[in-house]
Amino acid sequence: MGLGANLGSMPKVALPAHYDGEQIRLDEPYSLPKDARLLVVLMTEPPESETWSRLAKSSLARAYGGDEPEYSVDDVRP
Repeated sequence: MGLGANLGSMPKVALPAHYDGEQIRLDEPYSLPKDARLLVVLMTEPPESETWSRLAKSSLARAYGGDEPEYSVDDVRP
């Protein structure tokens, strides 16, 4: 199965985590089913860096088309 085979139908959740020298550990509890498939993205620079900001903007521009609806804080669900 290729990397993008089922990513379109999978829910997207960003979970803060860290590498303890042996394993990737979530910073906060989150319920995952056994053998859940995950896509891990490594941030090699702090999110505040100019490089990270440029990359994030570029990725968002590719992910969402020009006809996407505008959302507000009222649209955010916990």
